[in-house]
Amino acid sequence: MKHIIGAKVPSAVPAVRQVTVDAESEGQRLDNFLIRELKGVPKTHVYRIIRSGEVRVNKGRASADTRVAAGDVVRLPPVRVSEAAEAKAARPAPAREFPVLFEDEHLIALDKPAGVAVHGGSGVSFGVIEQLRQARPEARFLELVHRLDRETSGILLVAKRRSALTRLQDQFRERETGKTYLALAIGAWPASRKVIDQPLHKYLQADGERRVRVTSADDPDGMRSVTLVKLRHGIAARPEAGLPAFSLLEVTIKTGRTHQIRVHLASGGHAIAGDDKYGDFALNKRLAGLGLSRMFLHAWRLQFTHPASAERITLSAELPPELRPWAA
Repeated sequence: MKHIIGAKVPSAVPAVRQVTVDAESEGQRLDNFLIRELKGVPKTHVYRIIRSGEVRVNKGRASADTRVAAGDVVRLPPVRVSEAAEAKAARPAPAREFPVLFEDEHLIALDKPAGVAVHGGSGVSFGVIEQLRQARPEARFLELVHRLDRETSGILLVAKRRSALTRLQDQFRERETGKTYLALAIGAWPASRKVIDQPLHKYLQADGERRVRVTSADDPDGMRSVTLVKLRHGIAARPEAGLPAFSLLEVTIKTGRTHQIRVHLASGGHAIAGDDKYGDFALNKRLAGLGLSRMFLHAWRLQFTHPASAERITLSAELPPELRPWAA
C-alpha cells in the first residue's frame, strides 16, 4: 500500500454502537441522552437520526421525547464528528466557578453574570455548564435544569444528580416553580396593568436569527404566554441627559417561553432598557454612554420544592453592581 507523505489519513469509519442506559440517566429524554452520548455531533443531526428511525430503543423506534429507563439498550447509528467539533474538543472550555447561592449533594444554585451563555452553541464555544464541568472534574453529573438568556443575570439551577434534574424539570414544566425577575422598563408602567396574557410566536429572520413576536389567539403556531407584572417604583425622566422615565418592575412568568418578558413588555411600549433585540436602539446607545451597557433583566427570586427533601426553597440574588445605580 502506497502512503503519500503529508497526506491526511482518513479516520476509521464509525460503527454502530449499542449503549445501555445507566441509573444516572434514568428518566432522561432520548434527545438529551443522545446529545450527551454523541458529543460533537450537531443537534440537527441528532434529531434527524431519531426521526429517520436509525436510533432504536430496545430494538424499537422512539421519538425525541421518549424517556429512557435504566437498562434500556439504545442503538446509535454510525455518525462522524466534524473536524470543527474535534478541534473544539481539543480546546476545552476554561475552568470557572460562579457565585453560589445554595449547594448540597443534589443541586447548585448559581448567580450567573450577564454576558455569559448558559451553554455552548449558536456561535458560542462554551457557557456556564461547560466551564463549571472543567472547574469540577470530580463531579460525575452536572446538568442545567433550566436556561437564562445570555444577557440576563441571576439565579440558575444546576443538577448534580439525574433524579434531581428530572424532578426539578418536572416542576418547571408543570409551573410549580416561582420565577420573578427585576426589569427596568422604558416609560411609566401603569400600576393597574398586572397581567399580560398574549400568545407568542417564534420565527426566524432573513439572516437566520431567532425572534419572537406577540400574535393573535387564533394563530395555530402561537403559544399561550402569561406574565405577571408588579410596579416596584417609577424613576423620573432626566431630560438633561436625554433619558425618559423608567419603571422598575417585578415580573413573574407563569409560562417559560423564549424571550417572553422581553417581548411582552416591548409589545406594550415598555421595552427593557438595554435590550438589543426588542428595545430602543438609540436610547440603548445613550444608556451605554452613561454606564448601562447591558440589558436590565435579572432573575431575582426563585421558589421551588427541593427534589429530595420536599422542602420549599426560596432563593434570591441581589442586583449586580452595574444595575444598582439604575434601580434607584
